[in-house]
Amino acid sequence: MAIVGAGPRGAGILERLGASAPELLSGGVGTGLDVHLIDPYPAGAGRIWRHDQSPLLAMNSMAADVTMYTDDSVVCEGPIRPGPSFWDWAQELQAHGDPDQLGPELGAELRAVTASTFPSRRLQSAYLGWVLDEVIAGMPPGVRVHVHRTRAVGLAEDGPTQTVFLEDGPPLRVDTVVLASGHLDATPTAEELALVDRAAELGLLYLPPEQTTDTDLSVIRPGQTAIVRGMGLAFIDLVVLLFEGRGGRFEPVDADGDTLRYVPSGAEPHLVVGSPRGAPYHSKPHYELRGGRPPLPRFFGPAEVDRLIAAGEPVELRAQVWPLMAKEIAWGWYHELFLGHPDRVRLHWDEFAARYSELGWDTPAMAELITAAVPDTLDRIDFTALDRPLDGVHAPDLAALQPLVRERIAEDLRQHVDPAHTPHLGAFVAMLSVYGSLGRLIGAGTLSARSQAFDVRWWQSFFNAVASGPPGFRVRQLLALSRAGFVEFLGAGMWVDVADGTFRAGSATLEGAPPVTATALVDARLPDASAARTEDPLLASLMRSGAAGEAVIVDDDGTVLRNTGLIRVRPSDGALVDASGTVHPRRFAVGPHTAVKVAGAFTRPGMNAQSLRYNDAVARAVLRSLPVARESASAA
Repeated sequence: MAIVGAGPRGAGILERLGASAPELLSGGVGTGLDVHLIDPYPAGAGRIWRHDQSPLLAMNSMAADVTMYTDDSVVCEGPIRPGPSFWDWAQELQAHGDPDQLGPELGAELRAVTASTFPSRRLQSAYLGWVLDEVIAGMPPGVRVHVHRTRAVGLAEDGPTQTVFLEDGPPLRVDTVVLASGHLDATPTAEELALVDRAAELGLLYLPPEQTTDTDLSVIRPGQTAIVRGMGLAFIDLVVLLFEGRGGRFEPVDADGDTLRYVPSGAEPHLVVGSPRGAPYHSKPHYELRGGRPPLPRFFGPAEVDRLIAAGEPVELRAQVWPLMAKEIAWGWYHELFLGHPDRVRLHWDEFAARYSELGWDTPAMAELITAAVPDTLDRIDFTALDRPLDGVHAPDLAALQPLVRERIAEDLRQHVDPAHTPHLGAFVAMLSVYGSLGRLIGAGTLSARSQAFDVRWWQSFFNAVASGPPGFRVRQLLALSRAGFVEFLGAGMWVDVADGTFRAGSATLEGAPPVTATALVDARLPDASAARTEDPLLASLMRSGAAGEAVIVDDDGTVLRNTGLIRVRPSDGALVDASGTVHPRRFAVGPHTAVKVAGAFTRPGMNAQSLRYNDAVARAVLRSLPVARESASAA
């Protein structure tokens, strides 16, 4: 078989293949199994986590929150095979290994790593490479793994045989193929191409969406003003590379290092940044739970999902599912508040939990219970503030807006690094549980077409903003750049156009203010998913032949509501679905380029993570697709 994509997703599938092969292949492994890993980037790390990137770029997860292995919390068909988390691996190297084997820079970093450190992506690359080596070494007898450092450029079939064509090397003839390529580049949209042409015509600079680490940022000149559209993780990378990456540095203003001062290098541009929310993603929590992990799922788990599926009627996410999701997320919040900070509540947890369980989320009785039990409004979960952090902020001009936005960002940062506010982590943990339950509901096709087209996008955006934010130190750096005048915030409801020979931008927050003008515009985000516009040659060939198709959401009256741009797969196991709707028995796909959303290629330990469960389901389906497995099943 072949796995196209040898990053953490492909490595995770390989680990699960090794775990289940003795059970599912005849005679343990029968006559043997050859697995071909294909990737032009380093196996294990892949493109996103490869060593060959700026040493300044960091993970947005703490060392203790990263693992590639199943543990006793994971509910799956395949065997549980625990392995070291990033932090376990680092501790072992610190205590019994030679960190300098990673090179002097990474050796020094590893010696300084703690459980709460946000490691560099280069150090994560070393962990992922080590994991893959361990997975390969631990394959059962008869399973042979071959790594091909090249690109897969085509896929054809001759009867049951799949032929994978390589950019460098002879074709591979295999029985089954898994497409695990991760985020795929796409050519610009028609609107983006028009902006490219218009910018060139006017002598302006436009950088369309792209993986920030692969963008040539030298075209942004020192002193040039650039409007930046997007404030997610791609924006954080942009800021790192344009400021610290050009020789600037940050110095602590106080002994605690809570406030930073930016010392410029002289090569800095001037960024004016906005987005629909107008604020960066919420910082990752920098503390541990005090009250223990909340019992999850509680209100939105298998029983509730089964009930909604069994009803047989289209379900509206915002009206019918969100109340369950919100109650679950708030359960995580209040579990941590009551058990971790009992001095700040007026009821015992058992009494509160019993009454909470009986009430609907968005009801007067629930509001009364929370108000009576939680006296400080800051201790009450506020979904509006989490989703729209600049609600209520308005300013007459850009200068007046800056301290107002900085104040909101600084307060949000404080709550995510101060252990007095660990309920944020309780909600975060619950959101991960909710993500997996909703994924199952989506996979079953239970949501209405409009909810699939619009509400799921809202949820994904909300989840990213709350659960996928940067480390706190990055937010401190952003605030320092803002105070120094190198980064200015446009506010929420950003808009951009081209007029009078320049880019212009404004926002709903600055309604009535004159627009900001600039000679450069950067779309700081990944390209929108589009299998039809993909630059991946293998997937492009499958799209041209109809062997793969995009998931298109159609309303009951036949109106196309949205083309997701994601390739269609069978939700239960990732089997590839062609343009006619036929499921291929020997082709599978997993990752962000598919219509099945899974939160990350690696995960926190002890979370019954959706990604590990899905890897297991895909791997077992792949093994069952092999001839030796089919022969075994027939014999049985």
